[in-house]
Amino acid sequence: MPHIPRGQPAAVLRPKAASQAFEIERIAPRESLAEFVDYYWLVRWSTPEPFRQQVVPQPRIQLAAEHGRLLVHGVSRQPFFRSLHGDGHALGAAFHAAGFRPFLRSSVGSVSGQVVPAGDLFDIDDAPVAEAILGDRDDSGKIVGLLENYLELRRPRSDHTATDLTALVAFAEHTPELTRADELAHHAGLGLRTLQRLFTEYVGIGPKWVIQRFRLLDAAQAAHTGTDVDWAGLAAHLGFSDQAHLTRVFAHVVGTPPAAYAREARAEP
Repeated sequence: MPHIPRGQPAAVLRPKAASQAFEIERIAPRESLAEFVDYYWLVRWSTPEPFRQQVVPQPRIQLAAEHGRLLVHGVSRQPFFRSLHGDGHALGAAFHAAGFRPFLRSSVGSVSGQVVPAGDLFDIDDAPVAEAILGDRDDSGKIVGLLENYLELRRPRSDHTATDLTALVAFAEHTPELTRADELAHHAGLGLRTLQRLFTEYVGIGPKWVIQRFRLLDAAQAAHTGTDVDWAGLAAHLGFSDQAHLTRVFAHVVGTPPAAYAREARAEP
């Protein structure tokens, strides 16, 4: 069965308003890069008035053609915003959770919380590729091919540890009842400290953060359904100590308590 890129739609906050300003196309990688890249995303916008979009950071590296460069976005604990104005587009690669390690060839934790030009990390000039990608708004196949050709110049090699950790992160994503890092370590048959070290090395951030981020995205998805949510019951289901705990974490990342956010999202045009 062909890989169908899905991404994490819940990470795009206030989706009704977002759909009025831009569109997202997700594109599967070529076979030679599928071990490392989950999908490519192509965002096209047309907005006469400035529009500010917030996206919840996820436990994956992003490489994006923007501002004339190919920029590597390390995993960040901070809220992420992007301002859009006029007509434009951006193209990026969303790597598997541990898929960037074979390109970087050193600890992914070294780029956490940073935005670094790819050329500075790979010693392969990225500016001409970024310029070509950003200069062609219409031919998605062509510009994705340019990005893939650039990535293949790095000659990434298969890494069984990276593959195993990507699968482990996927397990955490799709198992809502998983709420603690020691539970994930037990599932992996590893000690907690070993798991923490591997996550820092390959994912760029610790397993506790990864698990809580997925549970937060589960809460955002619930808010986007447009139906009434039992926030106390959901908080318990997602492993938060109580509703107040969920509210604190959600508000820190999103900027609004979950119940208020759900009302806001429901009322958007």
